[in-house]
Amino acid sequence: MNWKDEYKRKVSKPEEAIKDIHDGDCVVLGHAAAVPKIIPQTLADHYEDYNDVLIFHMTTLGDNPLLHPNCFGHFRHVSNFLSGNSRDAVNHLNGDFFPAYFHDVPDMIGDEIPCDVAVFQATPPNDDGYLSLGVSCDYALAAIRCAKSVIIETNELMPFVGGNNMIHVSQIDHIIPCAYPLPELHSEESTEIERAIGRHCASLVVDGSTLQLGIGGIPNAVLAELSEKNDLGIHSEMFSDGVADLMKKGNITGRKKSMHKGKVVTTFIMGSRDLYDFVDNNDDIELYPVDYTNDPMIIARQYRMVSINSCLEVDLMGQVASETIGMRQYSGIGGQIDFVRGASMSREGKSIIAMPSTAAGGTISRIKPFLTPGSAVSTTRNDVNYLVTEYGIARLKGRTLQHRAEDLIRIAHPDFRPMLIEEYERRFATKFPE
Repeated sequence: MNWKDEYKRKVSKPEEAIKDIHDGDCVVLGHAAAVPKIIPQTLADHYEDYNDVLIFHMTTLGDNPLLHPNCFGHFRHVSNFLSGNSRDAVNHLNGDFFPAYFHDVPDMIGDEIPCDVAVFQATPPNDDGYLSLGVSCDYALAAIRCAKSVIIETNELMPFVGGNNMIHVSQIDHIIPCAYPLPELHSEESTEIERAIGRHCASLVVDGSTLQLGIGGIPNAVLAELSEKNDLGIHSEMFSDGVADLMKKGNITGRKKSMHKGKVVTTFIMGSRDLYDFVDNNDDIELYPVDYTNDPMIIARQYRMVSINSCLEVDLMGQVASETIGMRQYSGIGGQIDFVRGASMSREGKSIIAMPSTAAGGTISRIKPFLTPGSAVSTTRNDVNYLVTEYGIARLKGRTLQHRAEDLIRIAHPDFRPMLIEEYERRFATKFPE
């Protein structure tokens, strides 16, 4: 059958497509800025027709109608990375969380994560009948391969991004043509604290490095400090507008990368409309499934790989908590440990954990004698290489517990150093060296 005829045959109304979803099924939704909108809204509109449907998703930008209270009991959410619109649902027992490294998620789909129906967003097909998954590849291909039914919203406003990021019309059961703007994520101007952190992190980056960064004030501040660096590369879990800015300025060329020379490689993209326009049909940018981009052994093959991640708190041994505040699940591990370990194995690589020295308006130190009781250790003390605050850089790799504590105290906020020094002197039975 000609793919165009097949496409026309598979065009469905949303109300018809959701008939493939039954009580007790597991529905796997697209991720981040590529989260589908029409099918979730249609399911929410018909919530009374469903019971005990499991919805797997990670970060979903914007409003997720399936997380509205009237849907609880009809749809149950499970995730391994929470965001603002899912945090309360999970912490109030209307959903559940499972710990997992991001690179393991595709392999879990169909087994630990059953997948009866896959619901994703993609571009309309190209001349050969292939659709790009656009700005989010991650676990999509794995879900589409094993689902009993595949529902795709073909969004005319989705950027066409290459790499191993394609599906064919023949793989789809229901096509929902649409045109809606992707949710945007705009970063606010970096604070002075974030700019100080950015300067410290940038001092650890040398020409020819390949970078992994997240999104937010600190990654943006780091990128803003890299305008004097040359031939940088990107191999990252995700990227945002700051990377596009450095590509346009010529700082990011990818010429020194060990793999995918000249290409920016990632598994998802979040940012502004300008960013989405920039990546559309841009041959310099490629998306790959997360079990490739986040595989520590793949990351380790990049020369001078530098990972920059954030955390919520760290104790004086160097244990890092990035996902929980006590027993409360706040986010997830994502790709932090994937890149920490990959960068550490890279030739001349470095892994950096960066954070402001305080939280809650300066009333809480993020460097603590002990992690908040109940907190999960995201990155172990054996894995941490550099830790950065606005007060400087502490290199923990190869340091004893006593020397780690000394270096961490020196980059803590001055208001909290006396408390930390008191614990240091109790723990090590010696005066803190001035």
